[in-house]
Amino acid sequence: MNDLFKDMGITINLKDKDDFNIVRETLTRIGIASFKNKTLTQSCHIFHKQGNYAIMHFKEMLAFDGKTVDISDQDILRRNTIVSLLQEWDLLESMEDLTKIDMSLIKVLSSKEKNEWQLVSKYTIGK
Repeated sequence: MNDLFKDMGITINLKDKDDFNIVRETLTRIGIASFKNKTLTQSCHIFHKQGNYAIMHFKEMLAFDGKTVDISDQDILRRNTIVSLLQEWDLLESMEDLTKIDMSLIKVLSSKEKNEWQLVSKYTIGK
């Protein structure tokens, strides 16, 4: 793990720098769903600093900003599973061996579905 990320997140490699925007948009459609009100809360974000990239759970992003957070094992497993999915979809490369969570605990919206759901982010990069 790169020291830049202070043991948070999963360091990744992008195959092409244009993939950053694709991964960023894809992550907006992966998270925890409330089917009652069709709300999807984004779990992870892509982070870029000094030429390095990482996928971080939103709580890791808050901690990186100096906030006090309670990151559960389930949060980390969810992040790992999301990184594994992105890797399976050939959107990025990760060299880490990741322990995953059951896919029933993660909702992935297709591009077609995203307009039918309210997409919520609990972290805003740059704020």
